Amino acid sequence: MPHWLDLMLQSLEPLLVAGLRFTVPLTLIAFALGLALGLGTALVRLFAPRPLAALAWLYVWIFRGTPLLVQLFVIFYGLPSAGILIDAFPAAVIGFTLNVGAYTSEIIRAAIASIPKGQWEASYAIGMDPTQTLRRTILPQAARVAVPSLANTFIALVKDTSLAAAITVPELFQAAQRIVAVTYEPLILYTEAALIYLVLSTLLSGLQTLLERRLGRYGGYLEARA
Repeated sequence: MPHWLDLMLQSLEPLLVAGLRFTVPLTLIAFALGLALGLGTALVRLFAPRPLAALAWLYVWIFRGTPLLVQLFVIFYGLPSAGILIDAFPAAVIGFTLNVGAYTSEIIRAAIASIPKGQWEASYAIGMDPTQTLRRTILPQAARVAVPSLANTFIALVKDTSLAAAITVPELFQAAQRIVAVTYEPLILYTEAALIYLVLSTLLSGLQTLLERRLGRYGGYLEARA
């Protein structure tokens, strides 16, 4: 067996274990929290009083305009100088959540704004108040519009979790770094890590395509009924 293949096979288990223990949970937790934060931020920017909307805009401006790696460093390495100590994994969750929230808020805000005003008027005409209209009419339609962009954000987050290695989270990429420190085979190990990320991204892209097709059929069905 070639040396490179033997090394890949030997290192596959620790890389997958690191992925399952840290990369996958970090991705799922940060995306779920970021999506909730993004929804709240989008609603504040669209419907809240101007001071609150300005604060929401400021949050989005900061976290979209600065590098994610810098944000992680500020949270994990910078905050301790102010007396705020956060462990590596929670620091990564906070950093990724705030970053994802900023991006998803713009996706959701644009999706809500894309819904025709006639949908609001039709809902008011059948007796719905603004909250009911938003919850029952606008958000379901906006969700279908936002799915492709949100799915792309999720796939990007899977790859971005490799940045957590910089703040000592023992996820997939840091596991590869530890093995490289012992084997002195960076090309083989980093290529293997890249292939694992590629497989994950490909699988998620396939699921995204299936979801978009299903939502497309559902949307066509609703349009036909209308």
